Amino acid sequence: MAEAGETVESLAEKVRIHPKTAGRWLAAGHIPHPRTRIAVARVLRRDAADLWPEPFRRRDLPWFRPWAELEQDAVSIRSYQPLLVPGLLQTEGYARAVLGTGGLLAPSEVDLIVAGRLERQSVLGRDAPLQLVTVIDEVVLRRLVGERAVMSGQLAHLAAVAEWEHVQVRVIPAESPWHTGLAGPFVLGRLPDGTELAYLDNQLRGQVVTDPVDVASLGRRWESVTGEALPQRLSIELIREVATTWT
Repeated sequence: MAEAGETVESLAEKVRIHPKTAGRWLAAGHIPHPRTRIAVARVLRRDAADLWPEPFRRRDLPWFRPWAELEQDAVSIRSYQPLLVPGLLQTEGYARAVLGTGGLLAPSEVDLIVAGRLERQSVLGRDAPLQLVTVIDEVVLRRLVGERAVMSGQLAHLAAVAEWEHVQVRVIPAESPWHTGLAGPFVLGRLPDGTELAYLDNQLRGQVVTDPVDVASLGRRWESVTGEALPQRLSIELIREVATTWT
């Protein structure tokens, strides 16, 4: 704070919180909410992981950290994935198989990233759980990732979680024609204050999208992919049907 020329009061004003709350951050063990950490880091021109390293001990990939932070603070997420089960719904075995394919990551790196991915899933079990709606293509259910036992466990988990009140999993049937979503995966998130954000990734890294025009464009794509998907109940039936082929 001193290096950035900020006081408790000036910092609190810039991130829109009470000065007493900002003052508590100077004591060990007091960590702001994810979105506030990002705002403070921006004001102080430092990395949030430097200011509060504890939340980052799960070693998320550096470029993923901003979205991981926002994800923890979000009240709802809408995710479209044409190729993989979304990270928030992956089992440990499935995540290990995905990350270990091709030998691009060392085993120690796989361990750290898998641990972080599983830790992220706590948003679905908190007192006020994240509202999650995800759409996947049927090929996700039928493409072998790891061993057959991994797929069996993953689909059983997917069907079980889809029964939760705050989670929806919808499947686009394989016989559906080409649709807009096949251009690539995307995630839409809503923060407590109503702010809408998005996340895109590719072979190298991901990016958080904040421009309202871009977010709105992805919102229209979301409407398109959900229009192709089966209703929730039929989707769960399909997941369970395909799960039997992996046993």
